[in-house]
Amino acid sequence: MRSFAFNIAYWVLSITYASAAAFAALAPGRGATSWIIRRYVKRMVQVMRLLAGIRIQVRGRERLPQGAFIIASKHQSWGDGFATYDQFDDLAFVTGDHLEKFPLLGTVLRKLGAIVVNNCGGREAREALKHRSADAHAAGRRILIYPEGNLARVGEKFRYRSGVWHMYRDFDMPVVPLATNLGLFWPQEAFAKTPGTATLEFLAPIPTGLGKDEFLSRLEAAVEGKTAELIAEATGQPVTPAVLVQAPDEVAKAARLAGSTA
Repeated sequence: MRSFAFNIAYWVLSITYASAAAFAALAPGRGATSWIIRRYVKRMVQVMRLLAGIRIQVRGRERLPQGAFIIASKHQSWGDGFATYDQFDDLAFVTGDHLEKFPLLGTVLRKLGAIVVNNCGGREAREALKHRSADAHAAGRRILIYPEGNLARVGEKFRYRSGVWHMYRDFDMPVVPLATNLGLFWPQEAFAKTPGTATLEFLAPIPTGLGKDEFLSRLEAAVEGKTAELIAEATGQPVTPAVLVQAPDEVAKAARLAGSTA
């Protein structure tokens, strides 16, 4: 019953606020659109608590540096974006172009200054990430990115992609790893929700100046290590490292190669 009530509220709020934001996008600047989206996010976090029974606790805010920085987050749940966006007044975020398939949403994303890239990656996606994130950096905005590029099941991880390192290098900004166990309570895009207290934890910033391999290794170790600890804390089970699996685009690529050689 909780899940049903939440999902009804989810779609009512999403349609209502998306329509309002699309109308606001006609106004100059992004102030009006941004204000509406912030209200939407706050309402969503509220209904997560009131209807789905999912409370969000946030740790590590004292570790956040001053000024602009990049947040590199674990992505287990459709709710991750709401919970993280709710922590900041102005947050640019990297998202896949799959969201543009929803009516009006593409217009709203562009107005918000979201950094929309091709889900399949590659050179074109890297170039889009570079140029669109440069605008956010120039405006001094904090940027949220999911380095794995996909929603992962609890206990699994995808390969960490290099886009976050290119941003880190090009903009000379610290990167704040963000761990979460929200997937225990709202798994990926699942209809069913489980009541409980989910945790988001901001970790110590990774300073600028590291090489690609060292940076990605350090980022993955921080995010995956703390995420495993948060999962163990919530479940009472031993800390278990996540298992590396192929991302959807990697599976599709392997299938195409297998088909071409058959």
